Amino acid sequence: MVDVYSESGHETVLADLVEQALLDLPHLQVTRDGDAVVGRTVFSREQRVILAGHLDTVPPADNLPARLVGDRLSGLGTADMKSGLAVMLRLAGLVTDCARDLTYVFYDGEEVEAVRNGLKRLVERQPQWLTGDLAVLMEPTGGVVEGGCQGSLRVDVVVPGRRAHSARSWLGENAVHRAGEVLDRLRSYQPRQPVVDGLAFHEGLNAVGIRGGVAGNVIPDEAVVTVNYRFAPDRDEAQALSHVRDVFAGFDLHLTDSAAGARPGLDQPLARDLVEAIGGRPRAKLGWTDVARFSALGIPAVNYGPGDPALSHTRDEHVPVAAIREAEDQLLGWLTGRPGETAA
Repeated sequence: MVDVYSESGHETVLADLVEQALLDLPHLQVTRDGDAVVGRTVFSREQRVILAGHLDTVPPADNLPARLVGDRLSGLGTADMKSGLAVMLRLAGLVTDCARDLTYVFYDGEEVEAVRNGLKRLVERQPQWLTGDLAVLMEPTGGVVEGGCQGSLRVDVVVPGRRAHSARSWLGENAVHRAGEVLDRLRSYQPRQPVVDGLAFHEGLNAVGIRGGVAGNVIPDEAVVTVNYRFAPDRDEAQALSHVRDVFAGFDLHLTDSAAGARPGLDQPLARDLVEAIGGRPRAKLGWTDVARFSALGIPAVNYGPGDPALSHTRDEHVPVAAIREAEDQLLGWLTGRPGETAA
């Protein structure tokens, strides 16, 4: 799966392969919307569990094809999140009967702006495919259940100036120089670390881009600093944007992307059951995941999957093969009601 190139916007080949793999399983009803593929069991059980994961990756960083050295599998998407997808496919084939119905959701466009998100598209076009009582996002968590997720928004902070010839710079006002004030506010910013429903979150406000300049002999009359705010789920999108406006008071802000977070939801019965089966101490998800979309649908959702989240999007992305097997065995035991059962 790692060697099937699927950078955001190029998921079709992988989606085709996943669709065919699911169509080969007679106990699943398989549907597709664009490059999002959904397989559902029809056991007529009282509860339904959703396992979901995104097909896309960030751009390569000289980390294709995959490399297996001993127990270490390296390559683009090994942690985020093709090892999780592999576990989903294995479970789809292995769990042919279960006390709960199961839905497997493979979708596109998670690693880019929210408007391109394939799960968002399913929520809008095919919400009947996403009914359930608990969703498990197979994002990399190091084998620990992670509750909720942070919200994320991006703004362009616009810094005005006045254009002039660089030989007579005093007649203008350099917008790039003035952008230093925006950077000073970011350098001195102290992020919150709130505890939400028992889990500790850590916010972040950071410049992720800067642009400005007209020509080599012109004083620039505008500079733009792009800022990303990762906010804890005790704030909604409106509150988060209001906070960012306060930080950059005196500058014009343009909101370019926004996605709400999700509270942990670990007090829900199925979520508690999963935590008990997996073991370990749950922690907050320090990042945005599509648990937020399921939460908005009223479906409790958690993150759980193989791989170290700190390795996501890095050149050295890798995952221990043992971690993939462990995630498969843990979920197989939980779904079948036989903890400790391992796949053949």
